[in-house]
Amino acid sequence: MMTTPIEPEALAWWRYPLLWMVIAGPAAVVVASFVTLWLALSRPEVLVSEDYYREGIEINKTLADKKLMPALTGRNHATTPAEDVPLPTARPGS
Repeated sequence: MMTTPIEPEALAWWRYPLLWMVIAGPAAVVVASFVTLWLALSRPEVLVSEDYYREGIEINKTLADKKLMPALTGRNHATTPAEDVPLPTARPGS
């Protein structure tokens, strides 16, 4: 007497949890992309001001004033080769 193995009953496709795990990743990306699109369109940001040239010139002037800051000066002296360092000059009245 030969027995045939009993096959489990086939389930509908939506009843397999692994299938939902596979579908969930791309579905979450699609939802996130629509949320990102909505955020980008509903909150526009001004990138360049009207007087950008004047602001740039002011920034350059500020940086020029900070040219002799101690940390920057110390860094420059540390990287200057010894033969390029100028000799100290005598101060008037010494």
